[in-house]
Amino acid sequence: MIAVDTSTWIAYLEGHGGVDVQMLDHALNDRQVVMVPVVLTELLSVPELPIAVAQTLSEVPTLEIAPGYWQRAGELRSVVLGKKRKARLGDALIAQSCIDAGIPLVTRDKDFRGFAESAGLNLAGPADRRT
Repeated sequence: MIAVDTSTWIAYLEGHGGVDVQMLDHALNDRQVVMVPVVLTELLSVPELPIAVAQTLSEVPTLEIAPGYWQRAGELRSVVLGKKRKARLGDALIAQSCIDAGIPLVTRDKDFRGFAESAGLNLAGPADRRT
């Protein structure tokens, strides 16, 4: 089971290649993808998104938000910011969802490395490489 960040979903939907896109494609075929609620919100916020694509994305099983999630996400973001790393609010919410569920996040967004280094977020895809 994997979760997928907005950056990888967009690359996939635009027909780009990459290790992360291949991982998403395989996981979709195997029904091993869960949607992070914040990622769904970001994707559905794209004005040009075709209605059929929006409907399909909305059908991907969504991670549940557990009690205390908002507090944990705030604390997570505080830890990452305290280490002088970039920690956008949306990224912190995505990271906390994956940490709570114990599933890896497939992303090409290197900003998630701060969450991996500070809180043990399990990354997969291009962002997990230390280049």
